[in-house]
Amino acid sequence: MTAPEVPAALVRGVGLFVPLLLLAALCAWRAPRPREVASMVVAGAWALLTLIPLNLYATHAGWWTFHAEGAVWRGMPVDLLLAWAVLWGSLPALMLRLLPVPLLTGLLVWVDVIVMPLAEPVVVLGPLWLLGEFVGSALCLIPALMLAHWTRRGQLVGARMWAQAVLAFGLMVGLPLFALDAAPGPGDALVTAQVLAAVCLPGLAAAREFARVGGGTPLPYDPPSALVTSGPYAYVRNPMQTSVTAVYLVLVPVTGDLRLLVGALVAFGYGAGFAAWHEGGQLHRAFGRDWEAYRAGVRPWLPRWRPWPGRTPGTLYVAADCAMCRGVGGWISSRAPVALELRPAAEHPEVLYRLTYETPGGLRWSGVAALARALDHLHLGWALAGWALDLPVLRQVGQVCADAFGAGPRASRDAHGATGVRRTAAVRTGATR
Repeated sequence: MTAPEVPAALVRGVGLFVPLLLLAALCAWRAPRPREVASMVVAGAWALLTLIPLNLYATHAGWWTFHAEGAVWRGMPVDLLLAWAVLWGSLPALMLRLLPVPLLTGLLVWVDVIVMPLAEPVVVLGPLWLLGEFVGSALCLIPALMLAHWTRRGQLVGARMWAQAVLAFGLMVGLPLFALDAAPGPGDALVTAQVLAAVCLPGLAAAREFARVGGGTPLPYDPPSALVTSGPYAYVRNPMQTSVTAVYLVLVPVTGDLRLLVGALVAFGYGAGFAAWHEGGQLHRAFGRDWEAYRAGVRPWLPRWRPWPGRTPGTLYVAADCAMCRGVGGWISSRAPVALELRPAAEHPEVLYRLTYETPGGLRWSGVAALARALDHLHLGWALAGWALDLPVLRQVGQVCADAFGAGPRASRDAHGATGVRRTAAVRTGATR
């Protein structure tokens, strides 16, 4: 005698509301702090973005299949997809109050292994469904938990920034294109990728500036601790929203899909409406007159050609005994940089070995990265080149090339304070041994 089949509506109702009720109970028990809210957002976003390809591949590989009617997208029940994102993302982000990451991971996998067979007839498991469970844990659950853990503790801000950049592009651009079947043709893919990379560059550079200069991320609940006025923010007040809006405007002629104009309008409406009101209010409360001065000097959407004079200043230390370095320094100086002081490397309290850029707060970049920072002080065209040059891989390749052509590391002075030029003259006259 077989057990009676559970109604599909009951499976979907329990699957949707149990994670949501558990999440609501944890929030009611103790209201989440801003960092907890941020961890819930990033963990839930990661879970959602990765669960979509996981389930699509699972149905293709036969790990499991869905049998549902109504509220189905690409063969997946939307309600169960969202519930799974809460169960593997936002809910465990709050449960980190009670359990460490390894124990919580084991608990959630154990619960999922028990619950998955109970989801019939909506979810029908194949013979290799445990393999899909393992892949899902490795790609969806564990990264979501680690992001939540780092966000709660304010750790690895650079890694969190890159994760948020991937999530933002995936959820705001990639997912809508996939949902609308609006991808560019195969012959246009390379050109489209290059154009999108250029359009996304200011937004990505702005996110990196938040992490490196402000010690925070673009997420409103995990903001920088200082007012960031350097990088793209020296040219435009909303570089991230501007980049997203520009992406949609570029994609319209590339794909020929006018529906993408809605995405541009939504991005612009969010930046001009909610973000200007909510984030602007937060910035005014946190930074007062500094924010007002910045707001008066930098437009929200139309970039300046030259950087805002009130931006965070910098100092570029150039070695006097390096011909290539002197040439770079002279070239930068001849273009009247804004809020940038050029000084001999020998004047620095420490012995420097490469072109060095410093801020009053003690942040330092050297070599090609220092040159990229200096370009940010010239005008928008050179700033774009600097933001690109400072990207991972490009920066390392540029440094190798610079070293190969004579800009390798050399001490700006010896232990006695003598520069390379003075050391050479002293050796020739026999003053040193």
